[in-house]
Amino acid sequence: MKVKRIIAYSLSVLVLLFSLVAILGIWEVIDIEYLIARMFKSLMVVMAAAAVVVLIFSILDRPDRKGPEEG
Repeated sequence: MKVKRIIAYSLSVLVLLFSLVAILGIWEVIDIEYLIARMFKSLMVVMAAAAVVVLIFSILDRPDRKGPEEG
């Protein structure tokens, strides 16, 4: 369960960081011609990798289930 929490916090930080850069671009503090596309591509890669890691850990940490004849 700890891995899921770490991944959730890291993705939240990334989203906040990208939102901050987007807001700075909207107010024309920084130039974001190509930055937005790169940010969204990077965010998609990180989220896909995080989903795979969560899937792997959820499969590995699954408790053993008893069959109907054992219960």
